[in-house]
Order: sequence, then C-alpha cells, then structure tokens
Amino acid sequence: MDSPLLATPDAVASEFPDIGVPAHYGDPFGEQRALAASVGLVDRSDRDVLKITGADRLNWLNSLSTQKVDQLPAGSATQTLILSPHGHVEHQLSLVDDGEATWIHVEPGEATSLIEFLTSMKFMMRVEVADLTADYAVLTTTGPALSAAASLDFGYATDLIVERAALAKTAEAATASGARLAGMWAYEALRIAGHRARFGTDTDHRTIPHEVGWIESAVHLTKGCYRGQETVARVHNLGHPPRRLVMLDLDGSEDRLPPHGARVLRDDTAVGFVGSCARHYELGPIALALIKRTVPVDATLAVDGISAAQEVIVSPDAGANVKITLNRRRGLL
Repeated sequence: MDSPLLATPDAVASEFPDIGVPAHYGDPFGEQRALAASVGLVDRSDRDVLKITGADRLNWLNSLSTQKVDQLPAGSATQTLILSPHGHVEHQLSLVDDGEATWIHVEPGEATSLIEFLTSMKFMMRVEVADLTADYAVLTTTGPALSAAASLDFGYATDLIVERAALAKTAEAATASGARLAGMWAYEALRIAGHRARFGTDTDHRTIPHEVGWIESAVHLTKGCYRGQETVARVHNLGHPPRRLVMLDLDGSEDRLPPHGARVLRDDTAVGFVGSCARHYELGPIALALIKRTVPVDATLAVDGISAAQEVIVSPDAGANVKITLNRRRGLL
C-alpha cells in the first residue's frame, strides 16, 4: 500500500524492494547530509509488522531464534534471526517488547512465510501471532542528534511502530520538532556506508550469520539451543565462513550503478555477487557484496564492467574462535 508521504511536495516513489514509500523528496544528497549530521525521519512503512501476545512469547521466541530475548526489558529493541536447520538465515527480525506484546518488523513481503513458520512452532505455548501490516507502519528516526542511548548497535537510529492512519500526522510532528524528511535513497546510502547488510538484498539462501557480520548484533553465542545453532557454533569455534561481506568503492567514471545480483569478478573469474548499491554524498558510488573468503583483501575487483576496490567489513579470519572487530563506520546506519 502506498504511503501518504508520497503526497509530500517533490516526493519521488521508490522502486523494488521499497515500493510504496518515497525514494527522495527532491534532494537525495541533502537528505543524506541531514541523516549524517543532525536528525532525519525515514518512511519505511513498506515493511511488514507482526504482533505476538501471550505469556510465553519471549521464552518461545528465545527458543526459536538466535538472540537472547527471554529477559528482554520492556522498551528495549534488538535484532534476531531465524535459521534453517543447516544454519542459513531465513528471516531477520527487528523487535521490541512493550511489556504486554512483542512487536516485530521485517522486510516487505516476509510476514506470510514468517507467520507460517511461527504458527507451526506454537505447540502448547501460550502465544498468538498476528499480521498487523495493514494497521501499523514503521518510521525510522536517525542521526547523531538522537540520544546515543537509543542507538544500540545499529547506528544512530530508532524505529517507531505507529498506527498507519496516524503516519502522516506523526511525520508532521517529527518535522515540526526539527527532523528532516529523508527518503530510502539516503537511508540506503548511509546503511551501505555503515557496512550493514540488508536481508534479502545483501544475502541469499546460503547466507550464514558470520558472513555478513550478524554475529555481533543478532546472535547470542552462549544462550540455549535453537535451530541452526550447530552451524553457528561450528563456524565460530572451529572454522571460517565460506564468504565475507565487503564494501565496494566503485569507479566513478561510469555513470551507472551495477544491478542487484551482478557478478563480482577477479581476473574474469566470478567470486561473489553485488547486493545493495547507492550514490553516497561523500564516497561516491558504493555497494555491498558477498565474496569468497579467500579473495585477497587487496585485490581489485570488477562488477558489470566497473572497477572496484574492496573495503573489508568481515575479516577473512572470522570464525575459528578468533576475536573479530568488524570494520564499522560509527554514527552511520
């Protein structure tokens, strides 16, 4: 469903995967600068929203997903993953519990398959799962002017789940308080520059958490059992993931961005694929890509005929019980 913010003067609609929300409001680079330097409001109302009620909800989610959420304080936001039995990422959930219910938002179109899985795992647990996408929407406030306490580990960003009928009024109140409207182009550019993968765009059906750096933000390594835990533990303690996330600094001499899924080449040999791409207000054209772990970190790559230098995000040494500090750009999404 289209957002009412598309009626804002100069608003331009996004394309897939963010159909129905503004890509920008006439000044994409200015919107990026606002997100990076002060505070902005991003319409992410294309995302699906779920609500889980019942006394067992947190213990139940804790048993099913990668993050420790059984003692999640009311009002605290976190991220967690649903893995396949073989440890591949099937869903990425952003969630917050308000003390009475757990609110979850996921990528557009993911609610149906997620609810199908959750419903199949209810057994005798006192839980109810509802798809409230038609009634509720996600707005994200982001920027260094926000309280650092609210930023968690996702950069300076706070997700608001609001009634869809009140979306326009909520945005109006935020802008009246000093926030600038920013579209998905700005949000995505800063997310890419902040080295943060997006499920379904920067991942595929084979992605495991170590490959894209979700071990630090969405996986608890010492909690109880959950589906796919064996793969997480094996990679973390004994081995390395087969691929690693990198940021590509694309050659700006080409007036185009590579398409999603384009092959990343090293000496004409495919070594990975491109996920997200954007034009950053300072860095120029950039992209995230998943490439083979064994590709040398100083190797020059090419994608869709465009030369690209790689910036390491996930180290080739990730896993094997090695203490890894991801190369994050702090203060970005």
